[in-house]
Amino acid sequence: MKMDKEKELPKRKPTRLKNFDYSSAGAYFVTICIKDRKRILSDIIKPVGVGAFDDPLTPQIQLTEIGKITEKYLLSSENVPGVKIDRYVVMPDHIHVIIFLYPDEYASHKDGSSRAPTPTNEMLPHIVSTFKRFCNKEIGNNIFQRGYIEHIIRDREDYETRAKYIYENPIRWYYDKLYTEE
Repeated sequence: MKMDKEKELPKRKPTRLKNFDYSSAGAYFVTICIKDRKRILSDIIKPVGVGAFDDPLTPQIQLTEIGKITEKYLLSSENVPGVKIDRYVVMPDHIHVIIFLYPDEYASHKDGSSRAPTPTNEMLPHIVSTFKRFCNKEIGNNIFQRGYIEHIIRDREDYETRAKYIYENPIRWYYDKLYTEE
């Protein structure tokens, strides 16, 4: 079978922000997806009762055993000097997290060099790859898609938009799921 030389593979759009110093301290909104978008991390459920903390209209996240492992290693990322996990949500097939990075704290505890390509804040690739490696080792299988999506949080308004997105993600999932089931 002859290959059509006219067809070209799709070009990847650059994901890096031009003129941004990736070695500076900053905040990142990161999305890590499960391979083949399998729903193995959590279930989104609607609460049954009404109580002081339960809103009967707000879906709740119920972590699976794999989801509990991912949450454990996500939160343990804060054991790395210069890393603060600010907000996160473990959805059925992906994780969103806001990570604050402080390179000066990290560099003062680091030996050797990063294998991450430049320009990049070497902390973020290190944190994500370590997180994935520890999860996969305990689970006994590679559950993640290759790579991850990052967004540099530029200012307070951008931060608030991303934090709201994390908070509302289970609500959108629940209603989107209901919509597709009808």
